[in-house]
Amino acid sequence: MLKRRKKSLSEYSTGELVMFRFRKNKLAMFGVFLLAFVFLAVLAAPILSSYENVTKLHISDRFTSPNPLYIFGTDEFGRDLFARVLYGGRISLLCSFAIIGIAFVVGALIGGAACHTIEDFASIAKTLDKVAHEVGVNFLGGYSALVSKGMTPADELLIRSIPLALSTTERVCSSVNLGSTKTGINMDAVKLMGEMVKETAEYTKEDDSLGCAKLVVFCNAPDDNPFMAGAFHGVTEADKIINVGVSGPGVVKTALEKVRGENFEVLCETIKKTAFKVTRVGQLVAQEASRMLNVPFGIVDLSLAPTPAIGDSVADILCEIGLERAGAPGTTAALALLNDQVKKGGVMASSYVGGLSGAFIPVSEDQGMIDAVNAGALTIEKLEAMTCVCSVGLDMIAIPGDTKATTISGIIADEMAIGMVNQKTTAVRIIPVIGKGVGETVEFGGLLGYAPIMPVNTFSCDAFVNRGGRIPAPIHSFKN
Repeated sequence: MLKRRKKSLSEYSTGELVMFRFRKNKLAMFGVFLLAFVFLAVLAAPILSSYENVTKLHISDRFTSPNPLYIFGTDEFGRDLFARVLYGGRISLLCSFAIIGIAFVVGALIGGAACHTIEDFASIAKTLDKVAHEVGVNFLGGYSALVSKGMTPADELLIRSIPLALSTTERVCSSVNLGSTKTGINMDAVKLMGEMVKETAEYTKEDDSLGCAKLVVFCNAPDDNPFMAGAFHGVTEADKIINVGVSGPGVVKTALEKVRGENFEVLCETIKKTAFKVTRVGQLVAQEASRMLNVPFGIVDLSLAPTPAIGDSVADILCEIGLERAGAPGTTAALALLNDQVKKGGVMASSYVGGLSGAFIPVSEDQGMIDAVNAGALTIEKLEAMTCVCSVGLDMIAIPGDTKATTISGIIADEMAIGMVNQKTTAVRIIPVIGKGVGETVEFGGLLGYAPIMPVNTFSCDAFVNRGGRIPAPIHSFKN
């Protein structure tokens, strides 16, 4: 006789786990039986008591205590309280069901009439932008879609509305998750996003295609990333939460200047100690903000995020480690070392580390990266190799405005594959600057900096991108 195999915890569905825990709670089970008893009693009111007892007066029986004739006793007019409770409960149930029914019908009508066009979705973005302006928020994320396995009609409409939304707002940022280690890569969405990136560039060409700087695509997007343009309030997050991003490339570089010529052990220890200090400050700031705002503290993202300011550069750290320029042979190894030591130092400073956490390599926001591109040391292909070991991916890269949408989709697909196979977050924020070509420079301003237009491989990937469907997840995704 074959014994039935006992299922492991991971094989149970969420519903089965909830019901199991519910049945184990004796108080909860008692409550269910009590509610069921009351509900059935109310429904059976005509059988248990006559309606006449609700209004019939028994003056001689005023304020009678519970007894076999009057189960709940009587009120000041001698009316049967048991009958009044039963029939009053029927009215309460009727009102409850009526309210639920009205809410369902009205909600269905309103929901059915909402967001049928691209313009409908863009109007939401405009409203968000207006609110952000009024409350003093610099950038607002969350105009997002999670389509790593498939797209609903609403998802597709939102994605197609991105060019209009970003061209008619100043502060709204958009992100789309196209793949994951668990589900593979949605190539239909990858193709669509290549078209949307190009369309967004066209819509904002008067501003050097600035709209694309507010648009990023992900593989394995984290729910708690606090860095724009990819930040959004993930589905696993609480209603309100404080997630803090800390940085400090300049601090790390200054620390490394003091250990020039030392071996890798000393180098790694210096990076770890510095990352610990930077992250600890972020942790303390986050906790104080949480206390003052009475909002739960979420995570600290301990990423090294550069700015256009001189000395605040990840590329300069790589040079301090021993490279002539970012992009020289050894760059990927140096970046892997930096990324790992930042994480090792940071996790000791905070119990709650999340988001992206590592080193960012945005071209336009990092003066050292810009210099490396201008010197011919850094290419898109080298940047792609570097993304295998760092926090994000191809970030703030300006390319010729005549680059085809399918080529952009191919670049996105490559980056999604790196994230999918390596079980890490990768992203693409690429800007085809309409009207400009290789050798020219585009000025975005502020923290977005400026960037030289980088050459793109012009060989076609049209047939690959146009296949449609989904690239399957790697086999190790089924280990659980």
